[in-house]
Amino acid sequence: MPELPEVETTLNGIRPYLQGLKIARLEVRQRKLRWPIVENLERKVSGVDVVELQRRGKYILIHFDRGGLIVHLGMSGSMRVLLNDELPGKHDHFDIINQHGQIIRYRDPRRFGCLLYTSGSLLQHPRLINLGIEPLSNAFTGFYMYQLSRNRTTPIKSFMMDGRIVVGVGNIYVSEALFLAGISPFRQCGKISLARYQVLADAIRTILMQALRQGGTTLQDFVGADGAPGYFAQSLSVYGREGDRCLKCSTGIKRKVISQRSTFYCPKCQT
Repeated sequence: MPELPEVETTLNGIRPYLQGLKIARLEVRQRKLRWPIVENLERKVSGVDVVELQRRGKYILIHFDRGGLIVHLGMSGSMRVLLNDELPGKHDHFDIINQHGQIIRYRDPRRFGCLLYTSGSLLQHPRLINLGIEPLSNAFTGFYMYQLSRNRTTPIKSFMMDGRIVVGVGNIYVSEALFLAGISPFRQCGKISLARYQVLADAIRTILMQALRQGGTTLQDFVGADGAPGYFAQSLSVYGREGDRCLKCSTGIKRKVISQRSTFYCPKCQT
């Protein structure tokens, strides 16, 4: 599913076509997403000025003077900018059209994404209020993770994918960061030292920034706002490489399931 780099890539692509502009209209073709799109939303947002766009975790926030829209890409969603008329396809569920007639089109074959509206603070919305820290913020440090992990027996892979701890990292990037840091995904988070958490925090930032520079990772459905896929898949060290040789030591990459998610790792490099 789209994770932080893919959501940030999407945000950067659509921002010039919404921020500081007016929404001329919203066209909804499918209301039955993960949570139903509220009735009369088209009327609520018609003619509204967009003040700012922001990412929080895996959510895109479209701020108005009061309230705004919250978009999640779900498992297979994408938002593309269309500068010319293009007939919507079967999985194109809504369009946001700006004052210049430019279209931001939401496509989601599996319909696990959402378009939510609130008249209050977006950051206080129930879906966002309990989210953890942003991994690219200055507050995200090895010491932060070390403190929260004490006396816990959860595998570090599951700990890092807990959205109440840190947001937006996701399965692909946790696997890659743990490999870069040399930490086994099965190690209990409460038994990892402060020094190793500091290495892991740096590894997470490194992996996320590399992915951002390459437009995210396209494994199946994701495309950026310009319709281009993300190219970080070509740089993956362990994710999706079961049976291939480790790029560091030539040991075969293994795959096991942790918390119902496929976990890829090198049994020699990661301890």
